[in-house]
Amino acid sequence: MNKWKSVLLSECCEIVSGATPNTTVTAYWDGDICWATPKDLSGLDSHFISNTPRKLTVEGLTSCAATVLPANSVLFSSRAPIGHVAINSVPMATNQGFKSFVPRNDVIDSKFLFHWLRANREFLESLGNGATFKELSKATVARISISIPSVAAQRRIAAILDKADALRAKRRESFERLDILGQAIYEQMFSQGDCKLASISELLAEGALVMHKDGNHGSNYPRVDDFGVSGTPFLSAKSIRDDGTIDESLIERLRQDKADRLKIGWIDAGDVLLAHNASVGKVALYNGTFGKALIGTSLTAFRPNQAVLTSHFLSFSLTSALFQKQLKQNMAQTTRNQVPITVQRELTIRVPPIKKQLEFSRLAEIIAEQKRKQNQSMAALFLLFRSLQHRAFTGSL
Repeated sequence: MNKWKSVLLSECCEIVSGATPNTTVTAYWDGDICWATPKDLSGLDSHFISNTPRKLTVEGLTSCAATVLPANSVLFSSRAPIGHVAINSVPMATNQGFKSFVPRNDVIDSKFLFHWLRANREFLESLGNGATFKELSKATVARISISIPSVAAQRRIAAILDKADALRAKRRESFERLDILGQAIYEQMFSQGDCKLASISELLAEGALVMHKDGNHGSNYPRVDDFGVSGTPFLSAKSIRDDGTIDESLIERLRQDKADRLKIGWIDAGDVLLAHNASVGKVALYNGTFGKALIGTSLTAFRPNQAVLTSHFLSFSLTSALFQKQLKQNMAQTTRNQVPITVQRELTIRVPPIKKQLEFSRLAEIIAEQKRKQNQSMAALFLLFRSLQHRAFTGSL
């Protein structure tokens, strides 16, 4: 690190603010100039962005005095949210949610800067100001100091981090393929043949489902001061990842004295959870890892009678195209992004004989075990990557 020098971002890059033309003027849009928003950087499969959903005309670009960033610039979202990063592989403009960087190639490498910005996201977020939402001003960004070695050393460091990141991406891809495999098996086994179509209400009446409830409403709904560092695990829709796993870091803890007063919302191993509010459609099978737990009003718990309906089969049924389509259709009929309990009870799933469900459940358990192993591997890779990041930017890599 003793050979590294500290420079301001304004000294090693041109900092470019984005802009947005009038969205009601059709002449400004559907042109040939890529125009990025922070949303476009969310969930990118690589470090690079090469296309955008919306494009500007030259007239649109001129109308708001927007700048076209040359290829190999570093796009950085400075609000809503702070911290999305990508490198543009083609010339591109951005909206006002960016403070992007055009690196001086003799001073700083774009990939080194990309990795530095990602590694320091929490620090950068802490610099944001604003009451409604946090934003980094151009002046604040310009004053940020970064320690850099020679450009050759920067490129070597960036290459190491690229390789580590590629390994993480492969693990994520393997994980996603397991999800695709499970759904493919489900559709192949149950899309036709000896399945009956039954509504949630019918399954409750028949005893195939023994519980279909969400969390506590009204005066029993937990308040902010009812939570602490210890107590009963409390799951909400945000605790459920898109891949159907549960994010332990997003499970809150409800004080035991408050939890003991609640009669509903308790879940057990084998219950299937459906996010029905805000992020509608996410599904998780609760395997009891966190013991006896509670859910909030954004989740619905389905408890199957295992003699008639297996948990694995029910979980895949709720993530199936048939059920998810019904959720979307019902959301489209309301002004709120939710599908309440009463509406859910009219939705239908396919129900095959229990023997066939058990056959599927055995396969689903194998897939679930592989997902658990992949999760452990991804967690280990994440820690390794964080360690590499730390070493990379402290001069010990």
